[in-house]
Amino acid sequence: MEARSIKAKFGTAPVFFTAISTILGAILFLRFGYAVGTLGFWGVFIIILLGHSLTIPTALALSEIATNKRVEGGGEYFIISRSFGLNIGATIGIALYLSQAISVAFYIIAFTETFEFLFNYFANSLNFVLPRQVISLPAMAILGIMILRKGANTGVRTLYIVVGILFITIILFFLGRTEHAEAVTGGIMNLEMRNMKDFFVVFAIVFPAFTGMTAGVGLSGDLHNPGKSIPLGTTAATITGMIVYLFVIYKLAISASPEDMLENQLIMSRIAIGGAVIVPLGLAASTMSSALGSIMVAPRTLQALARDASFPSAKVNNWLAMSRNRDNEPVNASLVTVVVAFIFVALGSVNMVAEIISMFFLVTYGSLCLISFLNHFGSSPSYRPSFKSRWYISLTGFVIAVWVMFKINTPYALSSILIMVGIYTFINYYHRDRQGLESLFANALFQINRNLQVYLQKTASKKKAKEWRPGVICISKDSFKRAKAFRLLNWISYRYGFGTYLHRIEGYYSRATSLQASEELSKLIDVYDTTQNHVYVDTIISPSYTSAIVQAIQVPGISGMENNMVLFEFDKEDPENLGEIIENIRLIQAGNFDICLLASARKEMLYRNGIHVWIDFNEPENASLLILLSFIISGHPDWKKSHIKVFGTCRPDKYEETSSELSNLVISGRLPITENNIEIIKLEKGNTVKSLINQRSSTAAMIMTGFRPDSLKHDGETVLSGYDETGTIIFVNSHNQKEIL
Repeated sequence: MEARSIKAKFGTAPVFFTAISTILGAILFLRFGYAVGTLGFWGVFIIILLGHSLTIPTALALSEIATNKRVEGGGEYFIISRSFGLNIGATIGIALYLSQAISVAFYIIAFTETFEFLFNYFANSLNFVLPRQVISLPAMAILGIMILRKGANTGVRTLYIVVGILFITIILFFLGRTEHAEAVTGGIMNLEMRNMKDFFVVFAIVFPAFTGMTAGVGLSGDLHNPGKSIPLGTTAATITGMIVYLFVIYKLAISASPEDMLENQLIMSRIAIGGAVIVPLGLAASTMSSALGSIMVAPRTLQALARDASFPSAKVNNWLAMSRNRDNEPVNASLVTVVVAFIFVALGSVNMVAEIISMFFLVTYGSLCLISFLNHFGSSPSYRPSFKSRWYISLTGFVIAVWVMFKINTPYALSSILIMVGIYTFINYYHRDRQGLESLFANALFQINRNLQVYLQKTASKKKAKEWRPGVICISKDSFKRAKAFRLLNWISYRYGFGTYLHRIEGYYSRATSLQASEELSKLIDVYDTTQNHVYVDTIISPSYTSAIVQAIQVPGISGMENNMVLFEFDKEDPENLGEIIENIRLIQAGNFDICLLASARKEMLYRNGIHVWIDFNEPENASLLILLSFIISGHPDWKKSHIKVFGTCRPDKYEETSSELSNLVISGRLPITENNIEIIKLEKGNTVKSLINQRSSTAAMIMTGFRPDSLKHDGETVLSGYDETGTIIFVNSHNQKEIL
């Protein structure tokens, strides 16, 4: 309890001041004059609206997420990582941290513009170019020492002073008058819009002005009540910043000519009361306040990353995660941040890096909006924020973030994405056990699937299906003995159909069998956990095979389509369960299901030897299903180097008719085979299909042939036995004739 009270030391004010100090930063003083001079009032007005069409949805999304559950240390990173998963969260978090740390350098370098008079004196009077680092490096050193020694408490106190100076500067700017302003006539509608071809060039220059509103969220771990302080502070800062920006550009437009604004970087100093002193002071205050905001937030993001073991070294993670005992300050993470900032300050210019920073901020903002949208769409019962945005606002923010990235600088946008893909690949390599995206997208996918299934059910009765697709159920208690049934389902489900594999637990439903089913399902998912798995796996508890079948065939299809086929599997060399399969064939027929009997052979399946399909054209129903099913199976990558060979058997008097029919199908392109792979065999006296299969298909990877349930009733297991020379066989019976053409 004591530790918590030490940690939770701030209210709403630091969130607001950290955010507003970053919003009203260097860009306001150094670039807004150029922007208005280039585009005119209305051009920059549109820029501000466009910028806030991204920042306002982000602020609302952030406020919403923050009121759903306690946001701990790390702010934006914490929210993203707990929604997208730790690996993706770490990827965005590292990019966010670098943006925050390099931003410190950016603001310190901008701080040196305050001393433009000094640099001009040395250049004009002494003919000596004074390096900017003469000012920037000592300023960075002072800032770094203050943060390292005193921490966020001093930073916040200093922030109040700096923000006070900043607001006094802005007020004196608004109170200032110029000769140009006296000469301006007409209202706001008479102000100009010009050079709109340069709109996105100017937008890219001033965009960093819109990247500060989430700065205060980084203090989340140090707040008494993050759920209250983050929404209130962030939203207030965003709206305040937008209002100030609009008044500033209006004041600039009526107070100075376009030429003056383009020629004088600190045009605000000519407008403000006491501008020669107060505006450089305000610039110093704005840049230093932004630097303070960033240097307080960045270490906390880095500390949160380390606490989640985002880096490959445990020693590095532990060292970065450490806090100072007396005030819980992330002193080691602060030291790293100061070093990073020092490096970029020493380089003297971060112009190129600044656009990459903007890209990373945009990725962060887009992610926050996407999280909000998906939570709205998913409608999870656990998502109950006290502050609610709207799904369309969040979606708009996400779309604008992506669009703006590419409008600002397409190469940099692509570079940022590639960098983050590289970071994710690296993190995912040493944290393969961590999952993420599923948790966020699961609810959204649930809603899509639910609505789709309801729609399909409503429309299915109104129109007849134009084409046949296999929806296959397989029930087996031998899941851990033989895998060929699952593989067959996977081949069928890869592109054209859908398979449901049910592992049978023998017995009555009870606490014990329920626990057993849960354990064996987890085991089964682990066994078949590959990216190439397209089968839905579940368990079924039933005292008998018959009752299991009855249960399964009455269950609606998981995919949204009705199940229309049942797959049975038995060991070809030891068909111990074949008897009970045959006993249940008539049960399946009663439901108008197609039937597949898979006789699994123990010898290796060599895919290159192809699929041999044996068709009796006296059984047109089976023939059509065999052709379609062989085509569907061959579409799986396992069979990409294989082939289909069709053997057609017929009475001698039907030879010409059968041959012509098959040739027409091949010519029309309806069969994925050539005429060379079709062979018509006359069934002469003494020849049986079984003997021909043993002779001609002994080396085939898999054999497919039809069967009649009536023959099983009369002759029993002998119908499916006697194929000793062959490998795996699929016996197929179709409920009705399928349309091939």
